[in-house]
Amino acid sequence: MADKTILKVEDITVEFNGAAVLKNLSFEVKEGEVLTILGPNGAGKTVLLKALLGVIPFKGKVIWQEGVKIGYVPQRLPFIKDIPMSVGEFLKLKKVSSHEIKEILQSINLEKNILKKTAGDLSSGQFQRILVGWALLSAPQVLLFDEPTTGIDIGGQETIYDFLEKLQKERNLTILLVTHDLSVVYEMASHCLCLNKKMLSYSLPKELDSSRLSRLYGGEVKFHHHDSHHRKHD
Repeated sequence: MADKTILKVEDITVEFNGAAVLKNLSFEVKEGEVLTILGPNGAGKTVLLKALLGVIPFKGKVIWQEGVKIGYVPQRLPFIKDIPMSVGEFLKLKKVSSHEIKEILQSINLEKNILKKTAGDLSSGQFQRILVGWALLSAPQVLLFDEPTTGIDIGGQETIYDFLEKLQKERNLTILLVTHDLSVVYEMASHCLCLNKKMLSYSLPKELDSSRLSRLYGGEVKFHHHDSHHRKHD
C-alpha cells in the first residue's frame, strides 16, 4: 500500500445556526486505504462527507492531493426513481461514450439490457450498483460512500460490500465509507473513524473493542469478527 497522503483534514468545524455539527476534526487518509466512518444517527457522518466535497461551508482545512478525482455515492436519490428516464439516458448525462458505459456495466456486474429500464424498474441492489457506476464514470481515485446498504436487504448488503471490496482492489481506489456494519469495518477497513460530532477515536480496526463502541453508541454493543464468506450483520 502506498504511503502517500491523499487527504489531510485539519481541525474542521461545521456549524448550522450557531450549533456545532462537527467540531475540531483532524485525520489523514493514505492512497489505497479504506477509511470506515462509524457513529450514531445525527453524529455528523454525512455532514463530514459533504464538507470533504466542499459543498457545505466549514472552518479548518481539507487538503486533497493535487488533481485527485473524487466520486460520491449518496445514501439515496429518491427523486431519480420518479423520473421517466432510462438507465442508459441517466448514465449518458455524464457525457461519456457507449464504450465507457459498456465497460462500467461489466465492472458493476450488470447486463446491457438494464440500460433500457427506468430507475423505478430496478431492485435496490441494482439501483445501488448504478449509482456506483455513475460515480465510476468519472474515473475517480477516491470514492465516498454514504451508507451504501441503506434500504437493501441482508443478501443485498453482502453483495454490495463484496462488490466494493472487488472494485477497491481492481482499481486501487481509496474509499471513505460511512457504515453501521461492524463486520465490514473488521474485514475491509485500513482505519476506522469513530465520530459523534467530534472525533472519539481514529484507530486500526483491531483496536475497535466493545468499550470503545459502547462509548460511541451508548450502552452495551455486541460485535463479532466474521470472515468474508460468512458475513453477518450487527
